[in-house]
Amino acid sequence: MVSDTFDDDVRRVVEQLTGGTVVTYGEVALEAGHAGAARAVGTYLSRSGTGLPWWRVVTSTGRLVPGHEREHAKLLRSEGVRVVNGRVAMRGRSVVDAE
Repeated sequence: MVSDTFDDDVRRVVEQLTGGTVVTYGEVALEAGHAGAARAVGTYLSRSGTGLPWWRVVTSTGRLVPGHEREHAKLLRSEGVRVVNGRVAMRGRSVVDAE
């Protein structure tokens, strides 16, 4: 079970993501102080509702949320992020800042 502290820690990190910035679930977990909890970050975001910019978080390979690829891509593209074949176009690492 994920604790309220975990939820609060993840929420703080995701709330700070600005438009055009994309990070991985693992990076959110690490920044929140819960290294190795990438899957728990995904679970939290999937149940947290629409209050957080969930679309700014992707897998380590840039893959979009399965079943929500169209919406995910649309939101990212609206912020200037390049999406190709259901993935964020990564630039040699897992964080992408839109130009």
